[in-house]
Amino acid sequence: MSNDSLFDIIFQGDAMEILANKMRPKKLEDIIGQDHLIGEGKILTNLVEHQHLCSMILYGKPGTGKTSIANALVNELNMPTRFLNATMNNKQDFDIAIEEAKMHGEMILVVDEIHRMNKDKQDLLLPYIESGLLILIGLTTSNPYHKINPAIRSRVQIFEVHELTTEDIKIALKRALGYLEGATLTDEGADFIAASSSGDVRSALNLLETAYYASKDQVITLELLQSIQTKPVFFHDKNEDGHYDVLSAFQKSIRGSDVDAALHYLARLIEAGDLDSIYRRMSVIAYEDIGLANPSIGPKVMAAIHASELVGLPEARIPLGTIVTEMALSPKSNSAHLALDEALNDIHKGNTGNVPNHIKTNSQTYLYPHNYPNSYVKQEYLPANLKGKKYYHPKMNKYEANLNKLWKEMRGEQ
Repeated sequence: MSNDSLFDIIFQGDAMEILANKMRPKKLEDIIGQDHLIGEGKILTNLVEHQHLCSMILYGKPGTGKTSIANALVNELNMPTRFLNATMNNKQDFDIAIEEAKMHGEMILVVDEIHRMNKDKQDLLLPYIESGLLILIGLTTSNPYHKINPAIRSRVQIFEVHELTTEDIKIALKRALGYLEGATLTDEGADFIAASSSGDVRSALNLLETAYYASKDQVITLELLQSIQTKPVFFHDKNEDGHYDVLSAFQKSIRGSDVDAALHYLARLIEAGDLDSIYRRMSVIAYEDIGLANPSIGPKVMAAIHASELVGLPEARIPLGTIVTEMALSPKSNSAHLALDEALNDIHKGNTGNVPNHIKTNSQTYLYPHNYPNSYVKQEYLPANLKGKKYYHPKMNKYEANLNKLWKEMRGEQ
């Protein structure tokens, strides 16, 4: 099989090919964004320059360029390649790919939606990835640390493909005009497309192409775009405040115990379909802002995320609304993570010291607390130069106050 992408095989002829596929980059230098992976001295560029590719998983939101990166890598390395989809292709298709790889001695296998690959297919591929016969490029919109089998993860490098900025989208739009004969895009129209795409370049190009063919004179205006794209734009405003401002407002509203504002920003994120960002931010808030004031919130957040993943949108709004309401109404404490930050600060400054001899691995003088009343015996645990150091300073919410009381009773203090 040639190194042409799956899209080149599906779309035979320009007449059938959509704009986003016509523009698919053939070289890494044509990829828009992803400066952390591509460019002088960056990992993917270096791999191509050295003509050496490792197995990898590229993950990120739809329309961020995962398939384009895979396609560019394949084209630049000019190696035998097979493109498969974890759900559309059956086990026999994977068997055929393996036999092709044996004939060539080495082959790139690009697997889209790899998070949906079942155990039979994974078990089939593992030894050939291990031996290097197959160089796997897995593509997924799901976090591979949650969705990909650990046996696969341990044999690949994992690279996140970042959401594109509005400026990245505008670069893509400018390039796209060269593929649309006689097309003109107003500045206001470009701003609107970049804002409404939420970092998804495919969505931006699809809207541009639709507007081009919907126009009378190939002039793509804001008014025309608004008549096509009726979904509200939440993430950006005229001052370029964007996606991360909404996430910031979401967290600060929960931290500030404003349940109505928290639900407002949650609604904006749900309307944009950005569940992954909601999940990540809620997980942080549970421990950064609520913490020991309501220690049950962490497992509850994970349960709500799991339920949301199971049911998907629109039903996911139900567990999300419930947990965000509880988070906003919960008492708040950041004492635990501030304590760790202070400890880390000591490490960074070199304030460490030796582990006391009596708690080293082979110590014969260690006092086992469970052999003493209240499972407590006084002995020093910190290095000598940090003796008496206090990192944790409890806040007097109900849970921490009770912990502090029990701690003092355990130590025989008033």
